Amino acid sequence: MTLPSLQSSQFSEDATWSSLKQVIASSSGFQRWLAERSLVTGHSQSSNLEQLVSRYLRETLETLAY
Repeated sequence: MTLPSLQSSQFSEDATWSSLKQVIASSSGFQRWLAERSLVTGHSQSSNLEQLVSRYLRETLETLAY
């Protein structure tokens, strides 16, 4: 049985976002951002990591927009 293309596409996007989150979370910029804010992360909790990475990306993009 083959998966419909929508489900396959969704799986691909989820896998890509998961990999991207991990790369961003391990980056020096993200680590510095966490340290500057004195945020303690629970990297074992993916929802927490997702929220932190999303916040980091939003703040970074807002800064770049100025």
